[in-house]
Amino acid sequence: MSTARAERLVNLVLALLSTRQYMPAERIRGIVPGYADAASTEAFFRMFERDKAELRELGIPLETGTNSAFDPEGYRIARRDYELGDIDLAPDEATAVALAARLWDSPDLTGQAHGALVKLRAAGVEVDDRAHAMVEPRVHTEPAFAPLLAAVQAGETVRFDYRRSDSPERRTRTLEPWGVVSWRGRWYVVGHDRDREAPRCFRLSRISGEVVTTGERAVVRRPEDAKLLDFVAGTSVSDDGSAATTARLWLAEGRATGIRRHAQVLEHRSVDGEDGDVVEIELQHPEGAADWIAGHGPDAVVLAPDVLAKAVADRLERVAAGGGGMR
Repeated sequence: MSTARAERLVNLVLALLSTRQYMPAERIRGIVPGYADAASTEAFFRMFERDKAELRELGIPLETGTNSAFDPEGYRIARRDYELGDIDLAPDEATAVALAARLWDSPDLTGQAHGALVKLRAAGVEVDDRAHAMVEPRVHTEPAFAPLLAAVQAGETVRFDYRRSDSPERRTRTLEPWGVVSWRGRWYVVGHDRDREAPRCFRLSRISGEVVTTGERAVVRRPEDAKLLDFVAGTSVSDDGSAATTARLWLAEGRATGIRRHAQVLEHRSVDGEDGDVVEIELQHPEGAADWIAGHGPDAVVLAPDVLAKAVADRLERVAAGGGGMR
């Protein structure tokens, strides 16, 4: 946001807080610095509409009404709704808040959690970060988490490439998302799959590339009786990847020690002129093992199965693109 717009929004909030009556748009244009720069009445109203939307997205309670039957529509901010009420947290509750803020291993959510702590401290709540120094939990979120959550909140339809558990092939899916939930340490998005014309859930770790919106806003309607967590728990996709799988990997000679400790060497083989070994390893959770294997970079190459090889390749592509995606 530009400095000029930020100043205009602050001035608009101050103006609407300073009056108990509803202030018409033309009056706002005349007294709030920044609106006088509009080239025309149409330009002012476009600017004003954007500013109103911004204030509402920030959670500022902007009221609309009239002072009498003969007055034009106006705006105000009720001070009782705008001001932060008293917050009284017990020491253990404040510690829980601080702990929750440190759970999220995601740039988007980390920033929001930090902002929540700043607001609590500004309200006089003592939040002790040291109280949980011995506890370092993390909730890992996939790159698709933030855009999917934003789409759910905006009621937008999304499109993404998805890889099934039993195939390395990627297919484009179009989804009306109802919500994002966590089940057994994995994240899923649940919604209406337009390609299947039925409710479906998708594991976020299998979404490849970017999640894009289709341009349709406020079109998604979540069924009132939809219980997202129950849907994920009762769908076979929630448990796929949990069965043990035997995988074959090539490991560079003298490297990938962490994998070698759990693997059996089958043969010595050179790849692209580099010596190494073909090994076999039993994986109880192949999907989660993809992060572990990808963490060894070029020192570990999955030969089979293809699904695991594709999962590792997806993670390495994210890192190469600067999107992260590995724990």
